[in-house]
Amino acid sequence: MKTVKKIIFWTLVAFALIQFVPIDRTNKPVNSAVNFVDARKAPEKIKIMLKNACYDCHSNETVYPKYAFIAPVSWSVKSHVNEGREHLNFSVWETYNKELKENMLTKSIQTIQSKAMPMPGYIVYHKEANLSEAERSLLIQYFEEMLKTKTY
Repeated sequence: MKTVKKIIFWTLVAFALIQFVPIDRTNKPVNSAVNFVDARKAPEKIKIMLKNACYDCHSNETVYPKYAFIAPVSWSVKSHVNEGREHLNFSVWETYNKELKENMLTKSIQTIQSKAMPMPGYIVYHKEANLSEAERSLLIQYFEEMLKTKTY
């Protein structure tokens, strides 16, 4: 029993100590001239869907939830945000070249269709990100129209 108590004690000490390992939750400033929804003058419905379902991981407008301040969960959240921004960052949309924009729109359509995005784990804690079939279709249609007309 003594060993179990020691294991529990040291586990709690380690958990307390890792809370002091900082992560950077600072968002870079957003320039509306290059931000997707502003630069494209996206319809309000599209803007709301993107902000609710995509922007926390795919923009510099991340709103970190309370659980993102508790290690080791905070490390995972920050990793997801960093990875999301690497793949697509709506806050810097207008800085991408045409080929990259086309590729990002195509991949976005695929991930929305396959329901890979928003990530199922994200939807659990963010109900507003759980897009209905109609909303998914609307977003896909919006992105497809951009591809068709080459207005990206």
